[in-house]
Order: sequence, then structure tokens, then C-alpha cells
Amino acid sequence: MFRPRTAAVASLLLLPMVAGGFLLQGASKSPTPRLFDQVLSIVANRYVDSLQGAAIFEKAAKGLVRELNDPYSELLAPKANEEFSRAVGGRYGGVGMLLEEQRNGGGLRVVVSRVFPHTPAEEGGVLEGDVITRVDSLVVTGDMKIDTVSNALRGIPGTTVHVTYARPSVPEPIKLSFKRAIVHVPAVAYTAVLGDHVGYIPLQTFNENTADEVTAATEKLVQQGAKGLVLDLRENGGGIVEQSLAVSSLFLKDGQPIVSVRGRNTPEEIARASSAHLDAQLPLVILTDGGTASASEIVAGALQDHDRALVLGTTSFGKGLVQSVFPLDGGYALKITTGKWYTPSGRSIHRERKLLADGRLVETRPDSLETEVQKKARPTFKSDAGRTVYGGGGITPDLIVSDDTLSSPEQDFIRFVVAPKTQAWFTTLNQYAFELRSSPKDFTVTPAWRTELRRRLTAAGVVIDPKYEAAAPKLLDRELDRRVARLVLGDAGAKVRGLREDHQLSRAVNLLSTASSQNALLAAAHTTAMTSPQK
Repeated sequence: MFRPRTAAVASLLLLPMVAGGFLLQGASKSPTPRLFDQVLSIVANRYVDSLQGAAIFEKAAKGLVRELNDPYSELLAPKANEEFSRAVGGRYGGVGMLLEEQRNGGGLRVVVSRVFPHTPAEEGGVLEGDVITRVDSLVVTGDMKIDTVSNALRGIPGTTVHVTYARPSVPEPIKLSFKRAIVHVPAVAYTAVLGDHVGYIPLQTFNENTADEVTAATEKLVQQGAKGLVLDLRENGGGIVEQSLAVSSLFLKDGQPIVSVRGRNTPEEIARASSAHLDAQLPLVILTDGGTASASEIVAGALQDHDRALVLGTTSFGKGLVQSVFPLDGGYALKITTGKWYTPSGRSIHRERKLLADGRLVETRPDSLETEVQKKARPTFKSDAGRTVYGGGGITPDLIVSDDTLSSPEQDFIRFVVAPKTQAWFTTLNQYAFELRSSPKDFTVTPAWRTELRRRLTAAGVVIDPKYEAAAPKLLDRELDRRVARLVLGDAGAKVRGLREDHQLSRAVNLLSTASSQNALLAAAHTTAMTSPQK
């Protein structure tokens, strides 16, 4: 009885596979529109766990978008769509904190990297380095994305949000309540005159006022005697594209192309310089790095192609895709890539990346730290004046200058002493600097300050191993000096004071100090690139 029963079961198990093989052989070898309907029907009726109709349709739609392998395309559920619309439209309030993700063992934590002045966060006593552990009922876990925490903090101005923080020097959780307010983060937080009459404009975002703020900053610097300009786009992740066009127009001539968009089944669209242009045609350097992205790359690429700016630093991020948002039934929306940005010379800004399971974007060909020799392997294009500019994704600088401000022993110190205790390190430094904010403007970091800082770091769990002792004094002095300078002198004064520590900005200032025109600046940079050691 045992063997026939087994044979019967085996035949039952084999029947669907045989039948399936027969059907596949007789069916079309290419997917047809019916494929989706057939799979949906089988899943709805035969999948072992029942799914509600609405859930099936949402999962099917999300799967289709996910299989595009485009990290920038996304099906937005109704709640996410509302949050996205609020963020893009600017109709929301916040508390005034800049957040960043930091690795903590196998997970992530959301840390306050900056507290903006005159905001609920500053008034509530939030410190840089504080870790957010809870927002209202949302418990912040190690696998939670920073956007989730950021969206929870936002809301209608005047409403209250309750936030819990962890701080190394405080054993108990810190619980604060904020009344949300409209937080205006300036595009240009400050300006400074550096070196021999060089105006410095750090542009940190492209918001609705960026072009006006850049205009005002330039006019102010010219009045202060600036004979050249540095537009710092490092770590500027972009923003409103229309503002990037307006900023580009400030430095270009009427009608010059800024950027083009190429998509499927649509004619090419070209945006051209128009409206306001700056009277002062000062020599211009644009600083870029791996955090320069999207709208920032439009500006850098356009001004480089038209020989209006020398681009200096390291290769930009390479976010050159155009997203469109299509409203759908039921409050859903589809944010999908519909085109690519191209600079006036025809270079694609975009660099291909793949999305890992943990949510990180990884370059398929990483080159943000490429050298002068390596960049010449890229496809070449020509600027208006016939200069060679490089394609292949991102904006490659005319003059590559790495930001190597730390020696090898100092890098080891950061890697093995600071990194495991990042929160304690930053919080202790910021707290002690805050207590030293009444120091005179010509302050110097004294041995007594360093001794007290080390005592506090040790108490917070940041123990300096003897083998890293040689790097400790210089690094501790520099980090404390930066923070105290910002509090005592303000951002502009701190930038002037710390200029020698910023190799990229120092190189830009040196080039501009001897250049009487844009052509002279480009020629000087070309000579520098040709005579520098080729690595």
C-alpha cells in the first residue's frame, strides 16, 4: 500500500509542472499585455495567503516601478504624496534643525548636524550631535530612513511636536516640545572677502530666493572691493531648478543655452539665459565636490561650457535626471524619471548608480576623487572657446584639487578614535565651545583648553589610545578652534580665520588674486594643471 500511494502523490506533484511545460512551449516567447493580467489573477485566487484587492494592485504597481531599477522613481501612497506635496510647495513648518545619518554599528542613527539661529530648536536648547530617538509616537530605529524622521518633524506652523533626544553627557533622555514655525534657511548664509579682494559666496541650497540672494551678495562684495568671486557649491544638493536657471542667467548673456532636457517621445527642451544679468563680469571660480548635485550641477556645467567660470575641486555627484509627478486615482502619485539634463556642450550630467538593499546608492564607476590623469579617460567635449571639458557623468573640474586637510596619523585618529564615538565626540566639542563663546576675537586655543577638552572627552567615553597620541594635540586644537571661531566671529570671520585649512578655497583665492579677467584665470589654471605632478 505504501509504494502505490507514493507514486500517486508523485504523479499529482508532477502534473502541474508537465502541464506548465506544455503550455510554455505552445505560448508566445515574448511577454504580452495579457501576462500582467494572468499573473494578477493567479496571485489573487491561488496565492497561499489571501490579499485584499487594493493591496494586490498597490503591490503590483510598486513592483513595476521597482523593476525599473531607477532609485529616483517611486510610487507615492496617499500619505507620502501629501508629505511630498507639502515639502515641494513649501507649505510646512519645522523646528530648525539640519539632520544627517550616522553609522552606528550595524545600523543608522539620525543626528542633529546643525541648529539654525532664531528657530524653535535653538530656543529649546538643541545641540549639534544630539541623537533623535523619538518624534511624537514615532520611535526612531536603526533601520529608519532620515526622510521618515524629517517628515515627522514637519507640520502645520503653530502645531506642537514632541521630540526625545539622547546626549552623551546626560544619562536620561532629553524630552522637548516645540511649536513648529516657518523656518527660512538662507541660500547665502554669509559672505566674506578673502585674500587680495576675493569675494566668497557659499551657496548652500536653491530655494525660492536663491537668485535674489546671490545678486545681493555679489553687489555687496563688489562694494567691498571684490575683484574676483568664488561661488562655493560644495555639498549643495540642489533644490528648485528654476532658481538654478536664474543663477546661471546672472553670469551669462541673454539667449545663451543653460541646460537641455531630452526625454522619450518629446522634443528636446532648451532653457536659455534671460531676465536679470549681473553688471559686474568679475573672474569667477566655482567650487564642487561629491556633494554638488542636481541644480548645482546645472549651474556649474553651464558656466563651465560657456567659459564663464573655472570649476575647481572634485567631480560632482552626477544627479542629472528629470522627475515628473503624475497624479493617480485614490490619492496616489507616480514620481518617475522622464528625461535627462544635458549641458550646453552636450554632456549628460547623470552618472549611473545602483540601489542596494540597505537603501544606499553606489556608483557603478566611482570617480568623484579622480585625478588629472584619470579624468582624461572620459569622453571629451568643447567649451565655447574650444577648451576641453569632460563628460561621462557629473561635472569634472577644470582643475582637480582634493581636500586633503588631514595627515595620515590624523586620519587614523578620526577612523579609530572618533568614528566609534561620533555622537560623544561632536556633542562634547560643541558643548565646550559653547561655554567658550565669550572669548576675545583674537583668541588662541591654549594648553589648558586642550586639557579640559580631553578630560571631558574621556568622561564621555572617548578614550585616546597611546598609539594615536601624536595626532591628538593638533587635531583637538583645530576642531575646537573651528567651533569657537564660529561662535565668536560668526561664519564669515571663521571662514577668514580658517582659510589655510581649506585647500580648495585657498587655491581658488590664490588664482583669483592674480587674474585680471576670466580668460586670464582660465589660462592660469590650465598652466597649473599642466605643470602639477600627474597622479
